[in-house]
Amino acid sequence: MAARRISSLLSRSFTSSLASSLSKGKTCYPVRGICRFSTAAALEEPIKPPVNVEYTQLLINGQFVDAASGKTFPTLDPRTGEVIAHVAEGDAEDINRAVAAARKAFDEGPWPKMTAYERQRILLRLADLVEKHNDEIAALETWDNGKPYEQAAKIEVPMFVRLMRYYAGWADKIHGMTIPADGPLHVQTLHEPIGVAGQIIPWNFPLLMFAWKVGPALACGNTVVLKTAEQTPLSALYVTQLFHEAGLPSGVLNVVSGFGPTAGAALCSHMDVDKLAFTGSTETGKIILELSARSNLKPVTLELGGKSPFIICEDADVDQAVELAHFALFFNQGQCCCAGSRTYVHERVYDEFVEKAKARALKRSVGDPFKEGMEQGPQVDSEQFEKILRYIRAGVDGGATLETGGDKLGGKGYYIKPTVFSNVQDDMLIAKDEIFGPVQSILKYKDLDEVIRRANSSRYGLAAGVFTQSLDTANTLTRALRVGTVWINCFDTFDAAIPFGGYKMSGQGREKGEYSLKNYLQVKAVVTPLKNPAWL
Repeated sequence: MAARRISSLLSRSFTSSLASSLSKGKTCYPVRGICRFSTAAALEEPIKPPVNVEYTQLLINGQFVDAASGKTFPTLDPRTGEVIAHVAEGDAEDINRAVAAARKAFDEGPWPKMTAYERQRILLRLADLVEKHNDEIAALETWDNGKPYEQAAKIEVPMFVRLMRYYAGWADKIHGMTIPADGPLHVQTLHEPIGVAGQIIPWNFPLLMFAWKVGPALACGNTVVLKTAEQTPLSALYVTQLFHEAGLPSGVLNVVSGFGPTAGAALCSHMDVDKLAFTGSTETGKIILELSARSNLKPVTLELGGKSPFIICEDADVDQAVELAHFALFFNQGQCCCAGSRTYVHERVYDEFVEKAKARALKRSVGDPFKEGMEQGPQVDSEQFEKILRYIRAGVDGGATLETGGDKLGGKGYYIKPTVFSNVQDDMLIAKDEIFGPVQSILKYKDLDEVIRRANSSRYGLAAGVFTQSLDTANTLTRALRVGTVWINCFDTFDAAIPFGGYKMSGQGREKGEYSLKNYLQVKAVVTPLKNPAWL
């Protein structure tokens, strides 16, 4: 199965149509050269999304219902900060209802007792329905999240479909082993579903994280209570409705929208939840581990933060390296846990790289994500927007050179100019912390031993990129870097079969691929004495 390379689908370079300098009256910093970002798209009237919001309630036991409290919360359009819809705000009581439905569906319902082939057919029907409704789902994702519509429609929804078909294929291939033992014994292992899985997904890739978690859990015969991110609840509710249209029994998949301290904490602490899976910040991951330990010690899979090094070697083709490093950082508005946010460049090509990286950032098209050709939309919300601007100020105050960007774009919404820093040092905040935004930090190094040491000095270990023409260099770095994924002359190459996860404080466990199934299975050993066996 050929890997779907996101970068190959998003490598077009769009040239800004208008030239403008940093606006007067705003927080500005000295920037080398002239800023040529196009503000036209950010200033235009937002394009009306080609979809209506149909589902805003919680999905519990196969029915859309209001929150027990009757509360709702607004989900906002990041292009404007205006309300898209009011969504049911689940809390502990709603989590209790959802877990009870999932427990009954697991203990008494048909799902774990179905043949694996029957479960497979439901997952395949779901994939077909999502494919049929590709454009509506992509529009909801863009409207709620701010990512370019072309990215959602041409990459992320098709990847969701591929993931579901992949896990459907695994459903009837999960089996145990027969093990030889010392003595007249028949020993076998059973791979059993773990039970009720509690899952919490992030706001940066709501659809894909839904698939990464729900797909393997259901393929293994579990039931699920899923909490969506409060910033982006809409696409999960739409897809869950399609699941039931595909024939999923009631109670097997329950979706609760709400906030971490209420709904999220209740799910993590619930004594009747058998497994947790979370994607999000390292700080929240620590809280989830603590809540699990204080309740029933349920196993936890964590995919957490990152500060991934992207290493440009001295033999690199600089033009190609600039384009790939640009993609590695700026994709999805920089809101990627594995973003190549520490760009290490060999001193021999450093100055040339910086100038060309700056020029590439200036060409990046930023504006309404529903407009054709946009590479970058707004950040997801005001909190993330302000956080990124604070890190930019910290970079300037810390002594890094602001090559371009460094400010918001336009007067409405959460748009930020693509920002490039040079002369970044390892002890600066912008080199240590996960910014989660369109801010590229370029650092200089002298040799492989130095860059290996510096790259590994981070508390994170999610991913890394290496750009070189030398197989020996690639092999040296691949084995030396303490990360869960190393991309050689590529970046963000994702496929349903490739496992993903991190070292150190970037998490524990792996998602996607065969490895992800282990998260949702128990292994039971069954031992039976044999009388007068013909063979052992």
